[in-house]
Amino acid sequence: MAKLDDVEATAPSIRELTVRGVVLGGVITLVFTAANVYLGLKVGLTFATAIPAAVISMAILRYFRGHTILENNIVQTIASAAGTLAAIIFVLPGLIMIGWWTGFPYWITVAVCIVGGVLGVMYSVPLRRALVTGSDLPYPEGVAAAEVLKVGEAAEDGGEGNRRSLRAILTGSLVAAGFSLLAATKAILSDVSTYFRIGAGGSTVGASLSLALIGVGHLVGVTVGFAMIVGLVISYFVLLPTLTWNDIPSGADVSEIVSSTFSTDVRFVGAGAIAIAAIWTLLKIVGPIVRGIRAAAVSSRARRGGERLELVERDLPIWIVGGTIAVSLLPIGLLLWWFLDSTEIAGKGPLTIVVTLLFVVVIGAVLASVAGYMAGLIGSSNSPISGLGILVVVIASLVLVLVHGRSDDPAQTLGLVAYALFATAIVFGIATISNDNLQDLKTGQLVGATPWRQQVALVIGVVFGGLVIPPVLGLLNTAFGFIGAPGAGENALAAPQAALISSLAKGVFGGDLNWGLLGLGAAIGAVVILVDELLKRSTRFALPPLAVGMGMYLPMSLTLIIPIGALLGRYYDKWSERAGGDVEQKKRLGVLMATGLIVGESLFGVVFAGIVASSGSDAPLALVGEGFASWAEILGVVLFVAVIAGLYKWTRRYANSPVTAGDRNP
Repeated sequence: MAKLDDVEATAPSIRELTVRGVVLGGVITLVFTAANVYLGLKVGLTFATAIPAAVISMAILRYFRGHTILENNIVQTIASAAGTLAAIIFVLPGLIMIGWWTGFPYWITVAVCIVGGVLGVMYSVPLRRALVTGSDLPYPEGVAAAEVLKVGEAAEDGGEGNRRSLRAILTGSLVAAGFSLLAATKAILSDVSTYFRIGAGGSTVGASLSLALIGVGHLVGVTVGFAMIVGLVISYFVLLPTLTWNDIPSGADVSEIVSSTFSTDVRFVGAGAIAIAAIWTLLKIVGPIVRGIRAAAVSSRARRGGERLELVERDLPIWIVGGTIAVSLLPIGLLLWWFLDSTEIAGKGPLTIVVTLLFVVVIGAVLASVAGYMAGLIGSSNSPISGLGILVVVIASLVLVLVHGRSDDPAQTLGLVAYALFATAIVFGIATISNDNLQDLKTGQLVGATPWRQQVALVIGVVFGGLVIPPVLGLLNTAFGFIGAPGAGENALAAPQAALISSLAKGVFGGDLNWGLLGLGAAIGAVVILVDELLKRSTRFALPPLAVGMGMYLPMSLTLIIPIGALLGRYYDKWSERAGGDVEQKKRLGVLMATGLIVGESLFGVVFAGIVASSGSDAPLALVGEGFASWAEILGVVLFVAVIAGLYKWTRRYANSPVTAGDRNP
């Protein structure tokens, strides 16, 4: 049987998957994964690590002889996969919160992370052909990472206009980092919001003053941006006022009631909309996925037959993919047996394990497809991946209820809840990695990487992440604990997604889950699907159902800014077409500036997370107290608008200026 290296024997020797690249990726992993774990547990958000990793890789590898853009791509792939796996924190702390675990068993936690992550990589192999090379999804962060790598490589080669491209990225990066630094001092607020009554109900309007979200919006485009606005309107101006109607007494705290209703009710409606949109999306992409699997099988047979394929078409052979998935069932089965043996669930152990294995394989494949599609639509860091976690734990709990029924024994019920969370953690690992992998594979496609090498790098990143996450989780649990968990202290971390997911599992087994809210969301999603299909058949417009569901589920602070960035991107592109000249170069500079916004804020997020973790303070850089908050809010909005206007004005002027000799020879 032909080896992968055999079919490349005659290909040009290009450094790609190297030892130094793997080592550098591992070192970056330590920092980014730890930062993501901390921030995810504290505020419920994680950041994409691909672009910061690419920037750091280029800064370091430039001092080594023979470095290439493909080697830098491998470094960011490893670090990105490991950093994304940190999203497992949205589930595992739930076992602490319900009182099942008192700490995180190291090797068990490592195994859960690695097995789920590796399965996610394997599922993403055929999805590459279906959702990356065979679709027109924008993959904003994947495209941004590719632009960063291209500009960094071209700047060293001295190509025409390279200084201009690099300057566009650097300008966006420095401005975004500077704005984030100013927000960290509390001189300006990075989030603004207000709560108000609507009739007998209430709602809120808010925005995160994030330049990175403006950049994401520029990259995803107006179709996705408009769909998110539709979802936002449904949640905040229809559902919230309706669900809080007559629930806000005179003199009551509107903000507390509105915030609680959004978290406990509206997000469930959004989760239902995401669920039906995800099912519909899966049905629509089943054909491409099957064709992708068939193409992967054909490619594998061609390799075995000695046929030499293009580098960019060489995935991991399908027999390795299928074999790895099959072999993974053994450690998963052992993990499930170990966990089940520690519970007081009476009987049906073998049946429970078999059913759970089928659940992991089937639901894992479904979620890998949906998560990958969402990443392509809006980007990894903005995908409502926790919404998929909600769906998984509900389905897992329902399956266990069918197998075991409900029990009056509190010990058995607690064991079923814990087992459902444990199984969810494995499946969630698959979804989170697929959510990131396809972004990385899109980057690889744009820079001419070899897919199978990148897929190997993804597995390496999963292993690195799996080794780093458990000790960080253990350290934070020992130092702070989690809100609602036994023995949690005053500075306990919120771990909001884990709290919500564990509550859902309890609701299913206790029989008190509000199915009406999930059903309402599914009904709204079905109407959106119908509207989208009618629009696409009779007009040139569309209303992506998943984007609408995400607009319903995500907080307005995130949802509102992305469409604004999309409108600014459309405005800039229209100006480029009217201005004439090298239109594509003008548009490219706009993309690079927007990319810089993501780079700068992401890099500052990493640095600031380290400062917060080392200082133990929520606001270690604060220069003013809470009494300045009102002025800081006003200053934040004014400066945010001024910075965006100034950036786009500068980019237009810079794009319209002639290329000079200095631009050609940095």
